[in-house]
Amino acid sequence: MKFLGKLIIWLLIALLLVMLAFYFLLQTRWGARHISQWLSDNTAYQVTFDAMDHRFSSPSHILLQNVTFGRDGKPATLVAKAVDIGLSSRQITDPQHVDTILLQDGTLNLSPSNAPLPFAADRLQLSNMALNSPETGWELSAQRVSGGVMPWTPEAGNVLGKKARIQVSAGSLALNGVPATNVLIEGDINNGEVTLTTVGADMARGSLTGNARRNADGSWVVENLRLNDIRMQSDKSLLDFLAPLTTVPSLQIGRLDVTDARLQGPDWAVTDLDLNLRNLTLSQGGWQSSDGKLSLNASEFIYGSLHLLDPILNAEFSPQGIALRQFTSRWEGGMVRSSGNWLRDTHALVLDDAVFAGLEYTLPENWKTLWMEQLPPWLQSATLKKFGASRNLIIDIDPAFPWQITALDGYGANLQLVKNRQWGVWGGSATLNGAAATFNRIDVRRPSMTLNADASQVNISELSAFTEKGILEATATVSQQPQRQTSVTLNGRGVPLNVLQQWGWPALPITGDGNIQLTASGNVQAEAPLKPTVNGQLHAVNMDKQEVTQQMQRGVVTEVK
Repeated sequence: MKFLGKLIIWLLIALLLVMLAFYFLLQTRWGARHISQWLSDNTAYQVTFDAMDHRFSSPSHILLQNVTFGRDGKPATLVAKAVDIGLSSRQITDPQHVDTILLQDGTLNLSPSNAPLPFAADRLQLSNMALNSPETGWELSAQRVSGGVMPWTPEAGNVLGKKARIQVSAGSLALNGVPATNVLIEGDINNGEVTLTTVGADMARGSLTGNARRNADGSWVVENLRLNDIRMQSDKSLLDFLAPLTTVPSLQIGRLDVTDARLQGPDWAVTDLDLNLRNLTLSQGGWQSSDGKLSLNASEFIYGSLHLLDPILNAEFSPQGIALRQFTSRWEGGMVRSSGNWLRDTHALVLDDAVFAGLEYTLPENWKTLWMEQLPPWLQSATLKKFGASRNLIIDIDPAFPWQITALDGYGANLQLVKNRQWGVWGGSATLNGAAATFNRIDVRRPSMTLNADASQVNISELSAFTEKGILEATATVSQQPQRQTSVTLNGRGVPLNVLQQWGWPALPITGDGNIQLTASGNVQAEAPLKPTVNGQLHAVNMDKQEVTQQMQRGVVTEVK
């Protein structure tokens, strides 16, 4: 019996020595290499580490050095200088769920194709890590990341698990191409719903703070977002720059504040922008709101050829549409002011007033083409209840027929300028007059015009101007039908007889000053030439009593004997 007892003691001592030898062997490079090889050969993962360290001062922690981990045939999920695994009594019943995992000085790729990972932890801690999220649609890249995920239970399609608390900071971060520094994020994940209780970052030489929630269906609720002193340049057009707002199923904005922002793209820019937006939801290319508000002002706004200085805009959103409480801006050397409503049901813009004062405006070279183009579906009609103009200079540089009007004043009422998404003068009345004008190199003084329009025609009841020595007076009607049949009656008293030559009528055989009477009609259509449709008659007599009468048939003039 004594011999048997001694044998058992010696066997236990030998087993303990073997265990100690194996324990110390595991902490050598040779042991680490063989364990890595065994794990890679017997699991669906590739695992390598240079050494394993265990200290009796921290008996529940195992430290792996220079670790690489990933699924077979996939890029590495984890590369880290050190991985500290904290064990607990839970390993007795659930060996793959540890207390803590601390990743230090490495890179973690949060790719759905790399899940599920074979382990979980009550806490995943990061220290000076880099994060990437390939294949997720977020295009996330972050450096110098520290923080934690509690608990961390990764599964297929959910690298961070279905329920977790997140607290992370990053020295730098780029999300969908937008860079930021000094990033702080705190929030929760709950079955596909991500709540970001705190978001803070320095970006584009400014700062961002706020909180938001991403629902399981991919929609976002931004409760509060504030951007300060943003300075951003983009290589995208304005529509492409704003496109991410339309890619999510829904974006609900509780409050958005922008202070002193400067944004610039290839054909657009805005400087010193202050903006406050409340209670607006963007969804499926449209918007919804019950009591939304928008207030903005800026020093300068550029979009293509549009250049506004000191624009101010205040609007309110409701289920019925948009109430434009105020819009004012300096534009083309003058001032523009307006207010009104856009009605959702009819897609109609109704402006209570529109004032243009002191403009020095040159029409775009393609303004006639733009006038004929169909407008977007959201603008079926546009009406000015009250219209005013004061001291404006309007110029058209079309080489075929250039013109300009100086000190243009005017007023109007109920002018319908858009109908069925088409520009025109579809209704209302207006009176315009100027100090001087030039029409195709013919100078006139005090030009004036009064018109009334309805569904059938535009009636110009008064059209007059003083020439160098006399006066021209005319009336005209323009049909609202597609043929745009136009009739003109013009009388000139004491005017140069060649006054009509620059406006399209051939030179007369008599010269000097005198009186003229002209009646003409034709079809003014954008897609067809005017001249072949013109018929008319001209009678002229000069101061020497010389007379001439001419007829125009289909644009060809013959003299009447």
